[in-house]
Amino acid sequence: MYDVEVGLDPAFTVGTVDPRLFGTFVEHMGRCVYGGIFEPDHPTADEFGFRGDVADLVRELGATVVRYPGGNFVSGYRWEDGVGPVADRPRRLDLAWRSFEPNTVGVDEFCRWARGVGIDPIMAVNLGTRGVDAAVDLLEYANFAPGTTSTADRRVANGHKDPHAIRTWCLGNEMDGPWQVGHKTADEYGRLAAETARAMRRADPDVELVVCGSSNSGMPTFGTWERVVLEHTYDLVDHVSLHAYYEPAGGDVDSFLASSEDMRRMITAIAATADHVGAVRRSDKKLTISFDEWNVWYQNRFAGQEQLETTENGALIEDVYDVTDAVVVGDLLMALLDHCDRVAIACQAQLVNVIGPILTRPGGPAWRQTIFHPFALTARHARGTVLRTAVRTPAVGTQRFGDVPATRVTAVQDPETGALTLLAANRSRTEPARLTVPLRAFGERRLLEHLTIADADPSATNTAEHPDRVVPRPVTGTVVDGDQTLTATLPPSSWHLIRLGA
Repeated sequence: MYDVEVGLDPAFTVGTVDPRLFGTFVEHMGRCVYGGIFEPDHPTADEFGFRGDVADLVRELGATVVRYPGGNFVSGYRWEDGVGPVADRPRRLDLAWRSFEPNTVGVDEFCRWARGVGIDPIMAVNLGTRGVDAAVDLLEYANFAPGTTSTADRRVANGHKDPHAIRTWCLGNEMDGPWQVGHKTADEYGRLAAETARAMRRADPDVELVVCGSSNSGMPTFGTWERVVLEHTYDLVDHVSLHAYYEPAGGDVDSFLASSEDMRRMITAIAATADHVGAVRRSDKKLTISFDEWNVWYQNRFAGQEQLETTENGALIEDVYDVTDAVVVGDLLMALLDHCDRVAIACQAQLVNVIGPILTRPGGPAWRQTIFHPFALTARHARGTVLRTAVRTPAVGTQRFGDVPATRVTAVQDPETGALTLLAANRSRTEPARLTVPLRAFGERRLLEHLTIADADPSATNTAEHPDRVVPRPVTGTVVDGDQTLTATLPPSSWHLIRLGA
């Protein structure tokens, strides 16, 4: 067993958590939409064809925003195909995932579903094969009041009088990637994004705009891409996006458990790049980051887009997650929280079936994957102000990141109730950690609960037959003594939520 000591003080803060940090992502890909959130023949389907059992799990997950409709899909998407009478909508070939898109679910249906489960939509526009006109038309269709333009009246004629009031818009998707339909250089994309942003702001000055940053930290253009794109768009956008997926490449589990080190470095590097562009421009504006795709994804199991056969909404990258994956997801959430002064939006990709926290069977059950639980607990309890932590912990050696902290700890205080939430990840696969946290600076505290995601078998998963094999479990032996010092034991390869009441 090794010792971990944490220094905390309510006077030393990182920033306030934007609720949009607990976002999710729905793309027209595989069985995320059709057979995921939407299955008209399912026994729980509502009058619009959306699965009730999935909707209940989405509410439990606690996501606040949802990015839509892609993803790679958006770079070839004609939004007009998905509005109006369903019987009149065209069937198209999606070039991104080589599937036939029936357009049964479009902007109106999705916005109604999202608001019905308590989530605000974030809309992406197509800057792969389209541009300014299509983006402005979609903005008018979604947000303008009846009677203002013919495009807004088209929405009314389609049965949606009230505007969808979409606040946040993404200017394309992963345009740095050669795999993207309509892939562009940084200068080409930066200019188009600036033109589109300028037009969208003229149409609606109150929108928030996200410009595409790097699709992963391994891109040869990482950092340079952001600098060039922001030189075109800095004064026109609010956020720059980042994407990252993680897996135990080559069976390197130690590096996998430390995946958040890469996420932390990405955030720091791109925040610095954005600040550099702002400094050169003599600007007081400070851009924030939209980490609008992140998750564990076993890409070694995916043959790649070029190997896909053309299908109609067949299963695609339906990874099954185990305990170790859940520990990594919890740690990634902690990294986002620890940078809440620069990360305003984050979207776990995706929501259902496609590398999702929720899995479904056609006509059958829906259940929570292991990664569902750290997200749901964090979204529910890690609201308020993130505190700076001084953590004294041994290091764990990794092939990819070198020596990294064996334990990471994040602290969030609710300014209204005074409740203090501690999140912790023990990355050691062999040693438990003895956690000690002096709490005297917070006044008298009492332990409300200590839950963990851990298992003697780190490869344990949840299935339709055994949906609760891995769930958050109470930890015994955690105490706050008379000296107001918290002590707890963190098993190897484990993630924790500790709540302390005032």
